[in-house]
Amino acid sequence: MIPIVNQATQYLSSIAVISDGNEYSYKELIDAAHHLAYILLENQRDLNNTRVAFMVHPGFDYVKTQWAIWMAGGVAVPLCITYPAASLLYVIEDTQASIVISTSAFDQILSPIIEAKNIKWIDLDKETVSSYSRTMPSISLSRPAMILYTSGTTSLPKGVVTSHEGLVAQITSLTLAWNWSSQDHILCVLPLHHVHGIINVVCCALWSGAVCQFLPRFSEEQIFNAFLDRKINLFMAVPTIYFKLIQYWEKLNKLEKERIFDILKSFRLMVSGSAALPVSTMEKWEKISNHILLERYGMTEIGMAISNPYDGIRLSGHVGLPLPGVKVRLADEKDDEIREEAGEIQVKGLTVFKEYWQRPEDTRKAFTADGWFKTGDIAIIDNNSYKILGRNSTDIIKSGGYKISALEIEEILRTHSNIEDCSVIGLPDDEWGELIAAALVLKSS
Repeated sequence: MIPIVNQATQYLSSIAVISDGNEYSYKELIDAAHHLAYILLENQRDLNNTRVAFMVHPGFDYVKTQWAIWMAGGVAVPLCITYPAASLLYVIEDTQASIVISTSAFDQILSPIIEAKNIKWIDLDKETVSSYSRTMPSISLSRPAMILYTSGTTSLPKGVVTSHEGLVAQITSLTLAWNWSSQDHILCVLPLHHVHGIINVVCCALWSGAVCQFLPRFSEEQIFNAFLDRKINLFMAVPTIYFKLIQYWEKLNKLEKERIFDILKSFRLMVSGSAALPVSTMEKWEKISNHILLERYGMTEIGMAISNPYDGIRLSGHVGLPLPGVKVRLADEKDDEIREEAGEIQVKGLTVFKEYWQRPEDTRKAFTADGWFKTGDIAIIDNNSYKILGRNSTDIIKSGGYKISALEIEEILRTHSNIEDCSVIGLPDDEWGELIAAALVLKSS
């Protein structure tokens, strides 16, 4: 049995997911995933690592689909629900996905792609619930579980392959470090094609027997209204979301502000990640919540590697120390370990990804000769805590929690008939982390 599903059997009668105004128990979630896994398998005994792309809004259907793919022996490829058709086509083609699962909400954008590629399409809104049972295939931990796409220093995103063993290592590291339990209740407002939302929020919650609540769409008002129910005790977001929530809070009257403060101060934990947290945002959030946000460091290829302490002093601008089971070092340009100066963060352990999908040369270059993954991020150890200084490449812009390839944008800009040349950079911004800016050389008329 898939490890996270096996974990869930301990909490069958407990609420697992709240979405679209409905509550679903762990038993309902497991049963629904089993039914969809039967449909995926048809007459096969095992999908044998077939890539299954899925485009589903965050909520019960998303989790059901993810678990069903794993149960049936497939590799889950979550599609971003806001991607344009060209980006969806790229991921589907690159992974060679032969099955796509979606809801009717995405029929218009997916239909041309699926018809052109002659791919099997399962619409969850038209799904026929199977009433028969079948033994699910035995899935070894070494098998690939998921492919997520991350921008590199080249124009085309790379597929990051994580094994079931890697997922378990990432989840257990975080649940231990952040004291997750079945008493927790978290609100998910993060996109679910990134490791932040998938692992840190959804998987950690469901591994622990906690409640994972979803909102139908991002709304500052709905987030605060959810907080006012006094059930949620955990929250994780990117700096941009905290910035927007602060802006909304500042427009409230005194009584509303006091009520929100009274509720937020009772939360067990609040986390910020996916981009550097501006000190001003940290300080303002502490004012309205009585919480110093816990910053951590991670990326698609490694999950989370470094974290400020759950209990203890959290320093602004610092990301803390290595998480349980994760080895971290700083290295120079020759990949030799250094201690007293700035160096590249390198990571080793079971949490590290398996490979870049069908890119053996990129995979080889990403690791040192002795197996350390080269993150490309530069840091120093200051006050016994890692402090991120930036990347060793200027080609990646971090905006709103997303990694954006400057080279890819430059290539598109250069296709304009009036542009001779260009350079794209990221400019510091309190709300987005970085704003995308372009310097253009126009063609002479």
